[in-house]
Amino acid sequence: MKIVVDLNRCQGYAQCVFLAPRVFELHGEEALLYVPQAPEDQRERVRRAAAACPVQAILVEEGAASDAR
Repeated sequence: MKIVVDLNRCQGYAQCVFLAPRVFELHGEEALLYVPQAPEDQRERVRRAAAACPVQAILVEEGAASDAR
């Protein structure tokens, strides 16, 4: 699972941080840091975080190509 966040669209509501704190982190008041490859045990949390984003700034790409290692 690959995660891409449109940081220009992100408004720092931090819903993703509450739902998947091992993947998303706020640095300061508005700067979002995130892990671009979600750990397997965090995938459902990331899906929920993407769905909860008020501005839909989180894109989750699933599939064999992004999951292969």
